[in-house]
Amino acid sequence: MKEFKVKVEVKLKPVVLDPQGKTVLTALHNLGYEKVEDARIGKLIELKIMDSDAGNVRERVNDMCKKLLANPVIEDFVVKVEE
Repeated sequence: MKEFKVKVEVKLKPVVLDPQGKTVLTALHNLGYEKVEDARIGKLIELKIMDSDAGNVRERVNDMCKKLLANPVIEDFVVKVEE
């Protein structure tokens, strides 16, 4: 068995409005960062998983994302697996 470090990036799909991102953008502009054109907020999930095969880990994490970690209707996700 090996320990795999997994990072899952979850972001709203481009067609979904991001009110939190708009709030951050407005705040940045108010602080004088006028050159910032857009801000979108996402989340990073880090997992440690014990398994013997990276392919199994990726498959299981994809399943976790579809069932719990992301909302596939409005969010996209990217899974990165490292040994």
